[in-house]
Amino acid sequence: QVQLVESGGGLVQAGGSLRLSCAASGRTFSRLGWFRQAPGKEREFVAAISWSGGNTDYTDSVKGRFTISRDNAKNTVDLQMNSLKPEDTAAYYCAAAPSYYLSRETSEYVYWGQGTQVTVSQ
Repeated sequence: QVQLVESGGGLVQAGGSLRLSCAASGRTFSRLGWFRQAPGKEREFVAAISWSGGNTDYTDSVKGRFTISRDNAKNTVDLQMNSLKPEDTAAYYCAAAPSYYLSRETSEYVYWGQGTQVTVSQ
């Protein structure tokens, strides 16, 4: 059974940092990504990473602040979030797909975690 479990969310002041982690079980995935959803808004793409880790993609609003990485031996993907802003407040979701190309589309991810809440205060 495939399962994605996120951890690492919490409450942090603006300018602070958090590191999210997602542990996958049941199989390995070529493409891993992070999405987020704020109350009343649609789920949006944050970052994605290829199997080798050599290809990454970020939404413009997090470039230079967030870093996605993966450990294939542990079957995990992390999201290091620095210089956090109140507008980063959302539930963050790990997503996975058995595809080699990167994608920003929620419809192109097959498996999803349950989400972890990130709240950034002023």
